[in-house]
Amino acid sequence: MSKRITALLIFAAFLMTLHVIIPQSAGAQSPIVLKYANFPPAPTFPCVQMERWAKEVEKRTAGKVKIQTFPGGTLLPAKNIFDGVISGTADIGNFAMSYQPGRFPVSEAIDLPIGFNSARAASMALYDLIEKYNPKEFEKVKLLTFFTCPPADLMTKTPVKSLKDLKGMELRASGTGAEVLKRLGATPIGMPQSEAPEAIQKGIVKGNVSSMEILKDFNFAAYLPYATEANLFVVTFSVVMNKDKWNSLPADVKKVLDDLRREQAEWTGKYVDDHVKESLKWSKEKYNHQLIQLSTGDLAEISKLTKPMIDDYIKKVNAMGLPGDQIIKDVYALKEKYQKIYK
Repeated sequence: MSKRITALLIFAAFLMTLHVIIPQSAGAQSPIVLKYANFPPAPTFPCVQMERWAKEVEKRTAGKVKIQTFPGGTLLPAKNIFDGVISGTADIGNFAMSYQPGRFPVSEAIDLPIGFNSARAASMALYDLIEKYNPKEFEKVKLLTFFTCPPADLMTKTPVKSLKDLKGMELRASGTGAEVLKRLGATPIGMPQSEAPEAIQKGIVKGNVSSMEILKDFNFAAYLPYATEANLFVVTFSVVMNKDKWNSLPADVKKVLDDLRREQAEWTGKYVDDHVKESLKWSKEKYNHQLIQLSTGDLAEISKLTKPMIDDYIKKVNAMGLPGDQIIKDVYALKEKYQKIYK
């Protein structure tokens, strides 16, 4: 009897040992959870690229890493994302450098009216530029990828068939776009994208200057029946990670994230370029939307009228101790390289 009791006690002790070991083992295998802050609405391309990246990370780490995504400014608003990542409020964040003029001088070179004809070419030019200069503007974070929006064009109530049609026209713009429009003779009205539909319908502005995926994403095609392709400028974006969080990651996870950097930049550029084509097709079918091409003479005139902006950039950046002339040479060389590759 005593032997049976002893055996039962030993067995019970064994079960208790298992009970302790199993939860500890399961806990050790729990995934690394990273919070990713973004500012535009979920359906827009910066958030589409975020969700794609999150799925790829989870897949390539075999579930070792899980990404919690926060679109629409639900974790951090647009202008706070970069500092919020530095402070650790978010582990990862996507933000637009042009929202903080002067803070990202090397990146700003891509935002200038360089004339990029696609997001894919501009995104890869931005990627290579940052890789070459490794600028101090990003020294407090780990860089995960870069990309741009497609080139900004004119979406208007009345057709803009030449630069003459732009004279005095009130157009919604922001950042670099406002200065570009001034130099082209238009009247820029600064306002967020979210306020543009009401302003257009009330006649406060006669159109919008932005990349053309918004014709579908925000239904601008419903009340702006014309678009004029002008390739005025792009807006640069960066995805960054908190440095302490990066340093805490296992080496195999770091490799996955590093291997995705360039791939994600190209994927995003191609995705949003394709989405512009889709939006134009949708706009044509649903609203008989019209796309206008400027003459080569007008495109050359745009370059001539906006060149002082590039000259001012060079002077400003040189004064900061950076090689402004060389940065601009590199940007034009990268533009030529990638526009040949992505015809």
